[in-house]
Amino acid sequence: MSEIYNVSLSEIVSELKLDVIYTPDKLENIKIYCNDCNRPGLQLMGFYEYFSEDRPQICGNMEFAYLASISEEERKQKIETLFSKKIPFFAVARNHELFPEMLTLAEKYEIPLIRTNDSTSSFIASLIAFLNLRLAPRITRHGVLIEVYGEGILIVGESGVGKSETAIELVKRGHRLVADDAVEIRKVSNISLVGQSPDNIRHFLELRGIGIINTRRLFGMGAVKISEKIDLIINLEPWDSTKVYDRMGVDNEYTNILGIKVPSLTIPIKPGRNLAVIIEVAAMNNRQKKMGYNAAQELLNNLGLTMDADEKVNNWDTF
Repeated sequence: MSEIYNVSLSEIVSELKLDVIYTPDKLENIKIYCNDCNRPGLQLMGFYEYFSEDRPQICGNMEFAYLASISEEERKQKIETLFSKKIPFFAVARNHELFPEMLTLAEKYEIPLIRTNDSTSSFIASLIAFLNLRLAPRITRHGVLIEVYGEGILIVGESGVGKSETAIELVKRGHRLVADDAVEIRKVSNISLVGQSPDNIRHFLELRGIGIINTRRLFGMGAVKISEKIDLIINLEPWDSTKVYDRMGVDNEYTNILGIKVPSLTIPIKPGRNLAVIIEVAAMNNRQKKMGYNAAQELLNNLGLTMDADEKVNNWDTF
């Protein structure tokens, strides 16, 4: 069974700079579990079929215009019906003044009231983006995540294969470290994964023979980054003379993480190979492929051959 994550209302208020009008408890004790929200226009009209009670409710110009057009008694009845559903919180956009019965009923049903000066659409977009990040499905994997030329490169491999040494060389070449040893991967949308380091080991990196170093303090703020989208996975492995490695880049290899296919490469390690330079080239080549250019395809076209690419998918979800 997948773990259920939550975010406190205090984090939402702090991140989106909201005004708190009423709260039945300390903001940090109020937890939000749903990464979606709702404009309750239909509910205020009386339609509650398919209504999700775990979603925050956001009211803007349209809802307030409707509530102002009906009698006070009817307005109170409609707001009370909504608040009786025990919604996580009720947010007012465009800095609207609350109707008196809103505060009375919020206190009765213990519904937090917050307000923002943003437009309704802008606030909903910001709220959903924040909730998607904080409540995203996630896994933690052993590896190193580093930004190379704007590409998020996740380096994986057996312990002691040289991931951290390669990362420190890339940092010295001007790239940025995101995470070492443990990478927390979050599925922030149906097409993208974002990786970051756990808070307690952020910016620390282990080098065998030297020990633990603080990358931010040693190389400066420009050498680290809090989070990064994962664009490419590179698996480092000792060179195996009995294994046939891809020399053309024709085969497409992917790794399935949380249902998303991420391009991946296997790079064999051998004395004399400059892994930092190889990973830099891999990052630039991956960007070119995303922009529609494939060097292997062009070469084969020049030779009058066709490219018959095979696709291999490794599934991390079952690990």
